[in-house]
Amino acid sequence: MSLTVHLSYLLALLVAGLAQGIKSSLRGQDPGPQPLELKEVFTLFQIQYNRSYSHPAEHARRLDIFARNLAKAQQLQEEDLGTAEFGVTPFSDLTEEEFGQLYGHQSVAGEAPSVSQKVGSEEWGQSVPRTCDWRKKAGIISSIRNQQNCNCCWAMAAAGNIEALWAIKYHESLEVSVQELLDCNRCGNGCKGGFVWDAFITVLNNSGLASDKDYPFKGNSEPHRCRAKKRKKVAWIQDFIMLQPCEQSIARYLATQGPITVTINMKLLQQYQKGVIKATPTTCDPRFVDHSVLLVGFGKSKSVEGRQAEAISSRSRPHPRHSIPYWILKNSWGANWGEEVSVIYWGREQGRTDLSPPTGPDVP
Repeated sequence: MSLTVHLSYLLALLVAGLAQGIKSSLRGQDPGPQPLELKEVFTLFQIQYNRSYSHPAEHARRLDIFARNLAKAQQLQEEDLGTAEFGVTPFSDLTEEEFGQLYGHQSVAGEAPSVSQKVGSEEWGQSVPRTCDWRKKAGIISSIRNQQNCNCCWAMAAAGNIEALWAIKYHESLEVSVQELLDCNRCGNGCKGGFVWDAFITVLNNSGLASDKDYPFKGNSEPHRCRAKKRKKVAWIQDFIMLQPCEQSIARYLATQGPITVTINMKLLQQYQKGVIKATPTTCDPRFVDHSVLLVGFGKSKSVEGRQAEAISSRSRPHPRHSIPYWILKNSWGANWGEEVSVIYWGREQGRTDLSPPTGPDVP
């Protein structure tokens, strides 16, 4: 078993009960944990996620941010209405502002284009299956990407979307070039953020995409050095569509046609470890979505009972003892984040949706 796995379990054990103490101490209610306890947990975090800081003052600052994030994770644990667990993640030494700047959408100019197809539920019949998971079909969902410090979630979600639909239609697994989308984007934003539809328009303008192997990801962008014309195209699209903001329609399209790109509010994801996020209006405002991901399935959680119910009761917070419908979202933050390798389980509503705007390419 790897060192990382050992450290994960050790971190989980040490952090248990620690966050509540930190939360209280930050509010001045009690002394909280002893400094040595917190420093030990922080040291383990640094080892697990390969963190080092340039000087003691920066180390002390990051330790303080880490403590506040543990307290924030505890608060989210108390407020969440699903089965999600929050705690130490690769982003636990970042402020909320830093996290947003590094991994969310930047404020870039642009509006959703007028597309030729805006489709609703009537186009695919009326039945919606109880579950759908495209990960279970071999070769459909490509490998997990890591956007690193490049604000390119929009490009990675679009690339994963094209790869999935290409595999469904042509039974051919491939990985297309995210770097081409960054270098050749029509708005020239690259790693400064963008929109999924800009990625699709770039593919249309360039008559396809090269392979990732031929045009590899660098983690930065060179908007004035687009090499699309010098690379062989391995996949292409003929258009893209936008779905109506109705969860039944989205589920129906997802099950019958394939994965879809969606944009979510990523505020909860900095502290997210696993489980189904069932956000409140306070913790997730659908008017401020800022992170693009690939929607790959949906289902329902098992009823909360047995060992899970005991764990929930120990947290002393209201919690559902019934199944929770959820979306399965593929993220682009590498294999060390999320559940089952960079996956988010996001609670569904019946009718209204917090996923906006749902879009997808139309593979010829």
